[in-house]
Amino acid sequence: MPLTAFLKLSLLVAITATAISARADLVVLQYHHVSDSTPPATSTSVSLFEGQLNMISDLELDVVDLQQGTETTLAGTDGQGNHIAITFDDAYDSVYHTAAPLLAEKAYPYTIFVNTEAVGRTGYMAWDQIRELAERPGVTIANHSADHGHLARKPNESQSDWQARVTSSLDSAQGTLSRELKAPAPMFAYPYGEFDEALERKVAERGWYGFGQQSGAIGQQTEKTRLPRFPMANAYGQLGSLENKLRSKAFPVDTGELPDGVISENPPTLVFPLVEPIDANRLTCFASGQGRIDFDVTDGNVEVKAPEAFNSRRFRYNCTHPAGDGSYYWLSQQWLDLSKPED
Repeated sequence: MPLTAFLKLSLLVAITATAISARADLVVLQYHHVSDSTPPATSTSVSLFEGQLNMISDLELDVVDLQQGTETTLAGTDGQGNHIAITFDDAYDSVYHTAAPLLAEKAYPYTIFVNTEAVGRTGYMAWDQIRELAERPGVTIANHSADHGHLARKPNESQSDWQARVTSSLDSAQGTLSRELKAPAPMFAYPYGEFDEALERKVAERGWYGFGQQSGAIGQQTEKTRLPRFPMANAYGQLGSLENKLRSKAFPVDTGELPDGVISENPPTLVFPLVEPIDANRLTCFASGQGRIDFDVTDGNVEVKAPEAFNSRRFRYNCTHPAGDGSYYWLSQQWLDLSKPED
């Protein structure tokens, strides 16, 4: 290749990489409890939560409304620099008593995903508390199903039984939210972060955005029914690694083309295209409980497969790549083994 052509190509690649890394992506944080006395696996300590909010402020990152931020990010109309959205699953009472006052101090908007049958039970908010929050500026209430069930089709479940079960859970919850709050947002958080392609279609048919629990940022190529969120419980939200997550960029692939998360073999294989500006020599992939794992590049595709089978119902492959200015492209694929017991 002539030198001038090589220089032009190098400049084009650099410009493309800079443009992608400079775009405005949306990083969504996912919480359950904000408390020092609730189950550790789903809890964020009060001091850690305060530290996370302070880091967002110190980094001068804008905290935005989840629905609006998702819409503008997918449309590519959100300017430059990352934005942050804050979400809570299950409407636990610690959100009302502890998280909400701290968020109000910073005037940060947030969304609460409610599984409606749990409202009023011990440890959960009551409807009057949810209504009070919903009337505050910047607070959005959305659907987390009626029963917090495992909504992917079970191995021995008929198609008709699954259709009836899922339709009831999705629509009865939305109906309850409509009666109690009048205008629930068109958003849904999958219970346990579990979904399959059939459930995604149900969400899409209703015109909702679907949020999981796989990590990563939302970008223009993110599929609207498999939107990622970073879990922020104590084990995952520590301040030492938080900045990388807050500044992460959506991996430049169409996530709608990634495989269904329900596995047919264990360990499963993740395949995605090797596209600019991703360089295989700078790509790193990890598997839940197995640390860093190898991958192959074949015919322009990256093939990721863990060396050992998994024993858990849910697990992930995460791949990262430098995105410039100290940030990383972040791709997370959640897998679901339906042969394992429900939790």
